[in-house]
Amino acid sequence: MHIEFLRFSLPDVEPLVDFLTEEEWPYHVGTQDRETVRRRAVEGLYDNEETRTFWVLVDGEHAGLVKLQDLNDDTPLFDLRIRQAWRERGIGTKAVAWLTGYLFTELPGISRIEGTTRQDNHAMRAIFRKSGYAKESHYREAWPAPDGTRYDSIGYAILRRDWLSGTVTPPDWHDEPACSDR
Repeated sequence: MHIEFLRFSLPDVEPLVDFLTEEEWPYHVGTQDRETVRRRAVEGLYDNEETRTFWVLVDGEHAGLVKLQDLNDDTPLFDLRIRQAWRERGIGTKAVAWLTGYLFTELPGISRIEGTTRQDNHAMRAIFRKSGYAKESHYREAWPAPDGTRYDSIGYAILRRDWLSGTVTPPDWHDEPACSDR
């Protein structure tokens, strides 16, 4: 299995429209229709000063999409989507390893990278942990689903120094001062 990452460009608009609208994305908020995706792509939503999008190509097939966001900030975010047919093959783990190396190498001013997922997206949470990301946040009932269910939103991040050293520095979860009144 040969995996490569190819930067999105305007000739890729129709494959992007197909990718985002013909697949079900259960852990992403909101659905988009074909025209909305097309318009946003032409307007530069997927490639501009703040955002770079890359195809995850597996043996030449569009198996996934990596969207890097907030690139002018010292803490960019990312969105990762892997087609159903390609899930559970290690592609997500390889994509997160690639995007982490890419961001820390290409953007020397960034100090950390963040990602967020829904609490029940166990595959993505495992990818974060395998990739050296530490859990940093847990927002209760912060992720609305189309059916009205509200899930917890879980945030992970990796520090540049941890990436360089191959370590994980967890946050201090016990830093709250004792509360005397209640």
